[in-house]
Amino acid sequence: MRIKIIAVGKAKDRDLRSLLGDYYARIGRYAKLEEIEIKDGKADDVAERLSRTIPDRSRVVALEVDGRGITSGEFAKWLGRAENESVQTVVFLIGGAYGLPQELSKKADLRLSLSAMTLPHRLARLFLAEQIYRGFSILRGEPYDH
Repeated sequence: MRIKIIAVGKAKDRDLRSLLGDYYARIGRYAKLEEIEIKDGKADDVAERLSRTIPDRSRVVALEVDGRGITSGEFAKWLGRAENESVQTVVFLIGGAYGLPQELSKKADLRLSLSAMTLPHRLARLFLAEQIYRGFSILRGEPYDH
C-alpha cells in the first residue's frame, strides 16, 4: 500500500521537518509514503492542484474539523480494511488556512477529524503522521501502542 499526504502549504520549520521525517521513516516500514506540499491560493486553484495529485482509484481521506472523530483503534481497523481490500493508495488531504475546497471534501471516502479543536495544518500533519504509524503498529500487534 502507498500512503500519500497532500498538504496545502509548506512545513518549513526545521524541528517540525525532523519530527515528520522520524514518523515518515517509521511508516516506511509498512507502506511507501509520499508527502506532497502544494501552494495555497484561491479555492479553485487549490482544488485543481489537489485534484491533480490524487491518483485514480485511491481511497481519499479529507481532514476536516467537522469530520468524523474516531479512536486510534478504529483508525487502525480502517487502515487494515484498506490493506485487506488491496487499496493501492490512501490519500490524506490537509487544507491550508481556509481548509479544503468543499468539492474535494464532499467526494472523500472519509471525512476525518483529528480533534474537535482546530489545529494548525503543520500540527495536523504531525498528528496525522503519528496516528498513521500508531495505526500500523496496532495492526501488527507491536508494543508502540500501549
